[in-house]
Amino acid sequence: MLCRKLIRAMGVAGALMLIASVAEAADAKYPDWKGAWERWYPPNAVLDPGNGIYTAGGQPSFDQTKPWGHGQEAPLSSEYQKVFEESLADQAKGGEGNFFDHGVRCMPGGMPLMTIAFTPLEFVVAPETTYVLTGNVEPNRRIYTDGRDWPKDLTPTYAGYSIGRWIDEDGDGVYDVLEVETRGPFKGPRAYDATGLPLHLDNQSVFKERIFRDKADPSILHDVVSVIDSALTRPWTVDKKYRHNPRPRWTESSCIETNSMVAIGRESYFMSADGMLMPVRKNQPPPDLRYFKEWTK
Repeated sequence: MLCRKLIRAMGVAGALMLIASVAEAADAKYPDWKGAWERWYPPNAVLDPGNGIYTAGGQPSFDQTKPWGHGQEAPLSSEYQKVFEESLADQAKGGEGNFFDHGVRCMPGGMPLMTIAFTPLEFVVAPETTYVLTGNVEPNRRIYTDGRDWPKDLTPTYAGYSIGRWIDEDGDGVYDVLEVETRGPFKGPRAYDATGLPLHLDNQSVFKERIFRDKADPSILHDVVSVIDSALTRPWTVDKKYRHNPRPRWTESSCIETNSMVAIGRESYFMSADGMLMPVRKNQPPPDLRYFKEWTK
């Protein structure tokens, strides 16, 4: 009896060891993307003294190799080119344009703005889900790689819903590429950059990505993003790059801590050092004070 129990226990232990070894082998198939992935800057990058950020010209942009706004040469439809020009005109007068909700209210920009990496990205690779931690006001991403189908009746979110699959392109037993598709409905309005370069107001964009480490320079991670959006005349594809920092010092970033802009309705005002509201453009109307009529000093 004791012998049979011992044999049974050894069998169970062997099975557990087998399961553990299989799990380790499965884990070994996933790439090592640990550390921080910081936004890559092009060779012609210049430092913007206003925000201390190196860019190809202006604020960080969707296509890192080109200046923001008009310099992006986005294939916008004529309708949305007009929306874009109206945003620029409003900003020229001191307004916030189409970027109002994100910039003034400290709201997330969502996809694809969140791929800019205002703070370094962190990839947490697990067998069924890959997490992309953004570290700032943008939401974290969950990329499901467990073979699930698209759910129905999704609630709109800034990040959208992402399903991916791993590919071993060179057959060496280690996955090389993470292919991802992200669908809405999204919360909006959304823009590619701070000029208000717009996505369609139907918030039904589709994003297809190929994320992989550079073969020649493993310190570079590529995210080749294709945007399919009704505001575009054709899909818009860019190769976004991130540079590896293996020993990062993670910091906290909260937009509201340093934000001196105050949004009231569709107007934005500046909070001065003495705590008083100031206009941001010429002849800007003051806030509506109709509910303060009974107030007296």
